[in-house]
Amino acid sequence: MKKVLIAMSGGVDSSVAADIIKSQGYEAAGAIMSLFGDEGSGKPEDVQDARSVAQSLGMPFYVLELSEDFKKSVITDFVEAYKNGLTPNPCIVCNKHIKFGSFIKKADELGFDYIATGHYAKVEFDKKINRYVVKKADDETKDQSYMLWTLSQGQLSRVLLPLGSLSKEEARNAARKAGFENADKHDSQDICFVPDGEYAAFIERWCGEKFPKGEFVNKAGEFIAEHKGLINYTIGQRKGLGIAAPAPYYVLKKDAENNKVILGSNDDLFLDTLEATDVNFISIENLTEPLKVKAKVRYKQKETDATIHPLENGDVKVVFDIPQRAITPGQSVVFYDGDTVLGGGIIK
Repeated sequence: MKKVLIAMSGGVDSSVAADIIKSQGYEAAGAIMSLFGDEGSGKPEDVQDARSVAQSLGMPFYVLELSEDFKKSVITDFVEAYKNGLTPNPCIVCNKHIKFGSFIKKADELGFDYIATGHYAKVEFDKKINRYVVKKADDETKDQSYMLWTLSQGQLSRVLLPLGSLSKEEARNAARKAGFENADKHDSQDICFVPDGEYAAFIERWCGEKFPKGEFVNKAGEFIAEHKGLINYTIGQRKGLGIAAPAPYYVLKKDAENNKVILGSNDDLFLDTLEATDVNFISIENLTEPLKVKAKVRYKQKETDATIHPLENGDVKVVFDIPQRAITPGQSVVFYDGDTVLGGGIIK
């Protein structure tokens, strides 16, 4: 009998994933990742909720200490990216290095064949192309395929995603039916290690330094006002700039080298071209010629028509048919072929 280690967070989705895996006849165990002391995943109440579900399903339960891996791979990357003028997506980095990286290593040490998570997406083996593919969840409002573009063929060969064909309401109903105490627990929205959403304050605490004030400038480089530190701003931001002007200003770009924030109009935010680095393809080996795709530059966006072009250094140029608003360096661009994730990259 194949053995599955289920990544549990104490939330409803991973609890239902555990219930489904158990009902499919696998030899299953649950595990929660302790990622960031008391502030992050692995809070006492989450551990208790996850343990209680595992016990009700008659499964062994583990608490996996991964805080050093998490600090090194996720928090350091997050802080460095912000310092360099980027706006990172730490959940995508965490999926790559922790949830589908360190967690699989722990599963190996414990003798498990597969891992399972509560992500709303599908992993399938496509015999025609002889590759594992990631597909969208049936419930497009909950689909998390965008978050999984970094995964390798080796990782995907070990992953079960039992929620791919469920809606959120169906998952909650399944949790109620199973008698789980967390059936109506709220979804977590914030980044787990910044629960109050105050990113700049977290970064300054982590670095032990105050980020210097600098200049807001227009596209011509002319001084507009003083800003309160580069890490306080993101592309497309309008509120919180503290500038009185006849027309609203928006953040167009962050120049980390010169500690300047470039401002302009809303119209200036629309661009039709970007370059992406750290590219990973899933449903194709690599990109050898221009390819028509659907693409999106943020998680909650509808994908739109684009053409991706291979560059000599392994990066990819993406040209959208219709200009996109607030393309943000550090975020992910993800490419789709219908419901299938072709791959993605980090916006440069």
